[in-house]
This record gives sequence, C-alpha cells and structure tokens, in this order.
Amino acid sequence: MSFSNHVDSIVSRANIKANLIIRCFASGDRDLLVKAFTVYVRPVLEFDSPVWSPRLKRDIEKVESVQRHFSKRLKGLDNMDYKSRLERLNLESLELRRLKADLILTYKLVFGLIDMDCTKFFKTVNDRITRGHAFRLDTTDSLGSEVQRHFFNNRILNIWNNLPADVDFNTLFKFKNSLSKSYLSKYCLLDC
Repeated sequence: MSFSNHVDSIVSRANIKANLIIRCFASGDRDLLVKAFTVYVRPVLEFDSPVWSPRLKRDIEKVESVQRHFSKRLKGLDNMDYKSRLERLNLESLELRRLKADLILTYKLVFGLIDMDCTKFFKTVNDRITRGHAFRLDTTDSLGSEVQRHFFNNRILNIWNNLPADVDFNTLFKFKNSLSKSYLSKYCLLDC
C-alpha cells in the first residue's frame, strides 16, 4: 500500500497554487508571499497527513520540494540553502510539521479529545516507568505485514514513547508548546 499516486496529485495541485502566488502578487514582500503560501498551499500538502504521510524518501522529497522551490523564488533567498531559507522565513520543514501533526493526533486520541476509541490504535503500558514520560503506549497490532508497519499507530509509537520527560501533557496547548521546544528533527529522513 503506497500513497505515491496521492503524493503526486497533491504535489501537482500545490505547485500550481505556489506558482500562482509568485505570479499574481505584484508585491515582492516576502512576509506577504510566505503568508499566502501558508494559507493557500500548505493546507493542500498537509490535509489528512496522518493517514497518508509518506514513508518513502522520494515521496517525502516530492512533498518538501514544493516549499523548497517556493522559498528559493523569493527575493534575496535564491543563493541560500533550504535550511537557511527556512530559518530566515521562520518556517519548519513539511516533514517536521507532519510529524508534529501525528503527535498531536496521538495526544488527542490518548486523552479522549477525539470521539474515537483509542484502544483500536494503542494500549497503555502500565509497567513502572523509570525514564521518559508516564503516557507510554504500545500498539494493538501485530506487525505481520510490511503495510501494517507503516500505519499511523506503528509509525508514531517509538517517537511518542521517546518524547522527553519535560514534555507537558497537562493540556493540548501546553503539549503543542512542548513539541516546539523538543528536538524532533532527528526523526526526519531529510536533513532540513
């Protein structure tokens, strides 16, 4: 089960919108163009990403290429590498944003913020925790097939369990802020 066709489709739609932004805005104001990108293009690339999040490096690179090419076309940034452009524009890589979306969905499932039975995806680990946080999870699936290994619940499990102990689980808002401070890019395949 591969989402490569879906990735091709959304990348195509996102590139069309990104090109329209560059061509149609008379202003060369970087902040305005980045705001337009985040409002009109990023949602196309991120909609339902916990379901289809690419696992193949080539698909991850295809999705990231939309933001990479857009940022390169902005005035004064064409000679910078992608990581520097992201820092200058105060943006995160799309891969990192998908990872955070997965973690936020996991939080919502674990703490009952979504009307869905969490036990279909995860079971809590009730052993004594000596390191990390107290909300460690285990999967309910047996990892029999290659397809199952890349389902949302299996994909996010190790990352969730390895979150630092200082992550604040008290509210969703505090959890999101804690994710911003955590070093999650080590779980990304691309070096951005």
